[in-house]
Amino acid sequence: MSATADLILERRRIRRRLAFWRIIAIIAVAVAIIAVIPRAVGPVRGEHLARIRIDGMIFDDPVRDEVLRRLAESRHVKGVIVHINSPGGTVAGSEALYESLRKVAAGKPVVAVMAEAAASGGYITALAADHIVARGNTLTGSIGVIAEIPNIAGLLEMLGVEVTRVKSAPLKAEPSFTTRPDAAALSAERALIEDSYAWFKGLVSDRRGLTGIALDEVSDGRVFTGRQAIDLGLIDAIGDEDTARDWLAANRDLAADLKAVDYDWNESPLPWPASLLEKSLAGFMSSRPVVSPGPRLYAIIQ
Repeated sequence: MSATADLILERRRIRRRLAFWRIIAIIAVAVAIIAVIPRAVGPVRGEHLARIRIDGMIFDDPVRDEVLRRLAESRHVKGVIVHINSPGGTVAGSEALYESLRKVAAGKPVVAVMAEAAASGGYITALAADHIVARGNTLTGSIGVIAEIPNIAGLLEMLGVEVTRVKSAPLKAEPSFTTRPDAAALSAERALIEDSYAWFKGLVSDRRGLTGIALDEVSDGRVFTGRQAIDLGLIDAIGDEDTARDWLAANRDLAADLKAVDYDWNESPLPWPASLLEKSLAGFMSSRPVVSPGPRLYAIIQ
């Protein structure tokens, strides 16, 4: 009797172990399927507009640029609406985003829609579009470049702290926040700023057709409202996304009711079976430690 009971208990334990490993195997297969499904542009079927958002500070982002490259190649995407709400970011990040959007615009229309701010690097982003729309009170412009280096040399002197520096050349790591910058260091820094500034002004001239006094008038670093910007030739229209869609319909022959699909850098739209599968696993995976939450979108220039 005891041997029979032990045998029954052992069989139950075996069944429980098998059930556990079956569940693990199903989850592993599901995760593998999700991993191999293309997560960039392509899964969304049918003609549509792609809607992307540039929010906050802009930095260099290879993941963002790769998504934009695939978006440019998608035969389903017929146009792109870029919503911008950014005060600026880095010069190199602005350049990268601008170039990625220009590659998109080479094959399909791109319209920029400004929100509260699209200044400096945010305005560089808008320059990549074929048509720029802003609110009347959007802050835009800020065409210029700035570098700010904090200096605590006076504080260190007051505290009696001396910093010893050994450099390969006088301008290495200059200007420094621990020493008072000399004329040569400031001159080298200014040369960097002026080079980037000339590049920025060149974009404005090329994309907005401004030259001479008209270009100088908008390139002194100040910001403008949308109403001021349209009078200065920096934008094309006052309005919102509906205004952008109307322009696409009138000038690019895209239906006014063409559906718009939101894209982001962290998770492009998935086919509905994969999306459903992913959501069904969310509860299980949410209790597991996450090494990295994945790339996020940030914005651009000073």
